[in-house]
Amino acid sequence: MRYALRSHLLPLVLFALAMGLRAQVPAAWTKPFPAFHIAGNLYYVGSEDLASYLIVTPKGDILINSSLESSVPLIRKSVESLGFRFGDIKILLISHAHYDHCAGSAAIKRLTGAQYFVMDADVSVVESGGTADFQYAADKSMHFPPAHVDRVLHDGDTVSLGGAVLTAHRTPGHTRGTTTWTMDETEGGTTMHVVIVGSPNVNPGYKRVGNNRYPQIASDYERGFKVLAGLQCDIFLGAHGGYFGLSEKYARLRQGDRSAFVDPAGYRSYITERKRAFQAELHRQIQARP
Repeated sequence: MRYALRSHLLPLVLFALAMGLRAQVPAAWTKPFPAFHIAGNLYYVGSEDLASYLIVTPKGDILINSSLESSVPLIRKSVESLGFRFGDIKILLISHAHYDHCAGSAAIKRLTGAQYFVMDADVSVVESGGTADFQYAADKSMHFPPAHVDRVLHDGDTVSLGGAVLTAHRTPGHTRGTTTWTMDETEGGTTMHVVIVGSPNVNPGYKRVGNNRYPQIASDYERGFKVLAGLQCDIFLGAHGGYFGLSEKYARLRQGDRSAFVDPAGYRSYITERKRAFQAELHRQIQARP
């Protein structure tokens, strides 16, 4: 039931994104959420729906997703509430080059000196502040402060620091360089496969047929779903809390359920539902062509 609810609410969030209603972003994007330990060296430091993750190592820390410009103080407060130093962030990663996941990157680089690693196909969007985006290039409300990329990632590349190893999986379509991150974390003597989904969603206005700005968009989505289906997942996470039921699972965690975020079945259900939604819209667009 909770997956159906998320699918019902998702178009409202995506509509706000697609229409560029920056002054009316969903409240959950900016609502503070308790920072908490997920497993091993992995922590949640995002808002109620814009997910950011901290991986702590003896050599410094890795942050995934800088979120909105206004999210930076929230992320910093979350990091420090856990007893860690914001300035210890050495590497900054993102799920994809949309402003709700990367607009804070320039500020975080400036405040921490972190190196910014981005998937190859999203680099031009990040470094142009969104003006190179295939869908939103002309929409100023979707632009964000440009940030220099220090390392260009490619599909299958690993990011390593202080014993932590993350693998970057290109799962394109939502953006050309949408990245799903995987890593292993050990909790209670058990090694678990963590998947942080980039985004398999199709925003309103996305043309999957006859898209001159992104001709291979449909085949890229298909490629992304194939990659996601092939990943081993124990702990299911994502770029938005709504993808994986953050609030519900956190409530269970607070009640003592240490396995609240272990959800391989939920991961499979989510990917299956998102693929069906993609295929249904693709079929609709094909049928609508003259």
